[in-house]
Amino acid sequence: MYKTILVPVDITEPELTQQVIPHVNALARLEDSHVHFLAVIPSRATYAAFGFAATAAIETKDETIALATEGLAKAAKQFSVPEDRVTTHVAVGDPKDQILELADALNAEIIVMGSNRPSAITYLLGSNATAVVRHANCPVLVVRESANAAR
Repeated sequence: MYKTILVPVDITEPELTQQVIPHVNALARLEDSHVHFLAVIPSRATYAAFGFAATAAIETKDETIALATEGLAKAAKQFSVPEDRVTTHVAVGDPKDQILELADALNAEIIVMGSNRPSAITYLLGSNATAVVRHANCPVLVVRESANAAR
């Protein structure tokens, strides 16, 4: 059913990763799927577009990519997918654009992503999940935290 699964991971929000684990594990087991995990580092331009200052905590792009790669590898190990069926990707740019571009490049058959409960800023600016659902060329499974977990 789904031979190629794309799982965008926000390494700064491990609870989102926890939300999608059972769904990805179940889908991957059905077809011995290959799972592609993606971490996106927002570019300075992405921050500026929303009026935020980019942090200078991490000095270089290479250092940022190395940290993201390490964090993504740790996140991917939480899933029950054999290592030979896992590929990790790190991209820099607008998260929704990078997710959509990689999904198209991989011919992903499904995108599985976590989503937070909407906040006021989300209602104003929109969410990555909303943009991916609207523009993806494949099915998108958005896993939202349960109402009980939010309390």
